[in-house]
Amino acid sequence: MSEIKTNSGNDTDPIERDAGTLFRRYAVSRDERLRDTLVKMHQNLVRYLASKFSNRGEPFEDLIQVGTIGLINAIDRFEPDRAIKFATYATPTIVGEIRRYFRDKSWSLKVSRRLQELNVAASRAQDALVSSLGRPPTIAEVAEKIGATEEETLEAIELGNAYDTVSLDSPMSNDADSNTITLAEFVGEEDPTIASIAAYGDLDQAIEHLDPRERMIIVCRFFRDMSQADVAAQLNISQMHVSRLQSHALHALKRHLADRR
Repeated sequence: MSEIKTNSGNDTDPIERDAGTLFRRYAVSRDERLRDTLVKMHQNLVRYLASKFSNRGEPFEDLIQVGTIGLINAIDRFEPDRAIKFATYATPTIVGEIRRYFRDKSWSLKVSRRLQELNVAASRAQDALVSSLGRPPTIAEVAEKIGATEEETLEAIELGNAYDTVSLDSPMSNDADSNTITLAEFVGEEDPTIASIAAYGDLDQAIEHLDPRERMIIVCRFFRDMSQADVAAQLNISQMHVSRLQSHALHALKRHLADRR
């Protein structure tokens, strides 16, 4: 029979097999070895409760581990002097831990446990308030009902969309046509020109510092897509002269933009 050391000395006492006695001893000593013994004694309860969820696609051993966490929490909180059987007391805690495990696994995006719980509470509060108020409740009313801030409540409600996501390969039509458009084709992408908007603003200011003829050459060549020959004809100068003025203007723009950094 296993033995443990008492706090009074080096003598050892046999571990009583009576759970009630063990619970009373653990409540006083908080000896982890006593708790380990109590966990082993109630593993059948965990296995029985975990078996109720064994057909939901999760490994049975994982459910036992999760249920054991609930069992340990129940052991730590159990008051042996209360007139209640431990199995009756521990069952809701074990089942609750297993259900939370499934709830965590079912969210498509990673969401904190607190926000998940707030989301559930907010949903229930909204239903209750609609019945009592006869109208949709405000965020402030829901927040007061669940004891959270308005910001937390709003975030929890919005994060409810993370519970289930839609694949980008989802068809946007029920037609059997092989050319069915998918959701991905409707999703926008980052416009590479957006990052250069600020640069365009700086360039516009730099162009204003050029003399009128050089400014005209830059605008015609790079904004109106005109050839050097067309610009030369418009300004009544030679094409080589346009080339020299353009080169001078570009160097002036580079210097001006470099000075602004």
